[in-house]
Amino acid sequence: MTTWTTRTVCVLLAVAPAAGADNGGMKEKMADKGGAVTLNPGDIKWGEAPADVPKGAQLGVLHGDPTKTGEFTIRLKLPDGYKIPPHWHTQPEQLTIISGAFTLHMGDTMKADPHNLDVGAYHYLPAKMHHAAEVKGETIVQINGMGPFDIHYLNPADNPNPKSAQK
Repeated sequence: MTTWTTRTVCVLLAVAPAAGADNGGMKEKMADKGGAVTLNPGDIKWGEAPADVPKGAQLGVLHGDPTKTGEFTIRLKLPDGYKIPPHWHTQPEQLTIISGAFTLHMGDTMKADPHNLDVGAYHYLPAKMHHAAEVKGETIVQINGMGPFDIHYLNPADNPNPKSAQK
């Protein structure tokens, strides 16, 4: 199983403070106590996505910790032409397209059953459902789910992280 690595935790710790960036840390204090979290787009702290995701993506944590058990909300900023090879996740995931054009391929290949998702589109993926993705133009996708978030590539050679690909 490929779960996000220690490096991921360091990235998350670097970007997670976005929740407390304003009001003297009030937002962070509210989030720590199970309260509301409010973020405007400019409040999101973007960092390099984990090594298990193809290079070029940026990650912003909006809520929770995707490396731990529990709810999380993240955003991925993907450059034009970005692709994520066929894979699956242990937990269900919910996708909302914030900007750009996102194509989700349902199945075992990058050509299987394409679903074009425009800005505002939503897609629910059950656990272990095989899928792949590609974007046109810079695209931001929001992912909501239950952690720990993981990614299992159908072809181990597609895993960009040699350390987790060996497991």
